[in-house]
Amino acid sequence: MGPPTSSSPARVPPSAAAEFRSGFACFAGRPNVGKSTLMNALVGSKVAITSSRPQTTRRAIRGIVHRPDAQLIIVDTPGLHRPRTLLGERLDSLVRSTLTEVDVIGFCLPALERIGPGDKYLAAELAGVGKTPVVAIVTKTDQASREQIAAHLAAVGRLGEWADIVPVSAVSGFQLDVLADVLVSHLPAGRPLYPDGELTDEPEHQLVAELIREAILEGVRDELPHSIAVVVEEMGPREGRDDLIDVHAMMYVERPSQKAIVIGAKGARLKQVGSQARHQIEALLGTRVYLDLRIKIAKDWQRDPKQLRRLGFYD
Repeated sequence: MGPPTSSSPARVPPSAAAEFRSGFACFAGRPNVGKSTLMNALVGSKVAITSSRPQTTRRAIRGIVHRPDAQLIIVDTPGLHRPRTLLGERLDSLVRSTLTEVDVIGFCLPALERIGPGDKYLAAELAGVGKTPVVAIVTKTDQASREQIAAHLAAVGRLGEWADIVPVSAVSGFQLDVLADVLVSHLPAGRPLYPDGELTDEPEHQLVAELIREAILEGVRDELPHSIAVVVEEMGPREGRDDLIDVHAMMYVERPSQKAIVIGAKGARLKQVGSQARHQIEALLGTRVYLDLRIKIAKDWQRDPKQLRRLGFYD
């Protein structure tokens, strides 16, 4: 027997839908609860980077789900947390502004993690977001037993008033179709907002920068993740070649010790990052890539308004 399923009403087949629906859903939750992985699974392509490190997501990234009966635009946001830097404050502000602009909110809570103060705080925040319906999404069910999922569903039910509660697994695909149906049911009738086949509205250079940052985050120490930023300074086909794209990117850290971590002994770590990132970028762009990576120290950039603007984190 599989995990408990959603208590949703019987789904209406796409062919029976009276009107095409289109609109926005936002995934919210504490850091590292599986929001980005879930969005990628629903979109069917990697449009947001993922990592085991909390606060990996730093922007509101849109992923587009195309269906015969609807177009669902999912907005993945940074995890809400108690900010300790100016960057953290801006990320929290970004999340709160996004919550007020979507048609439905998906509140993500991992199946194996007990509901804590952060979840209760966020549940109270979501209860105050006007009349926007909130769907509680129990994520990572592939990591929990049927009994654990059932207990967690009950605890989530006691946490607040939800439009629906849906357990899912982005890894196994469990109930992804149910979740998509539930989210679509809260969208208004309307025409598609993006061209067919478009999976995200993120600029290519930003996607490339994020893939580089993802490669850096793999296997690094706890002190580094929040202190790394990546900017693609130049990207384009090499002159006289139509089969090679040159990418020149700058990595920013806050301290010399962090620069040493990224470079590694005799440059081994930086070489590994470059190789991993290049393969991911080539898969994204569909062509060979020459990747030039450089690193610079930008002291305390997370707390400096001027440096935040220069790195793309605006007010």
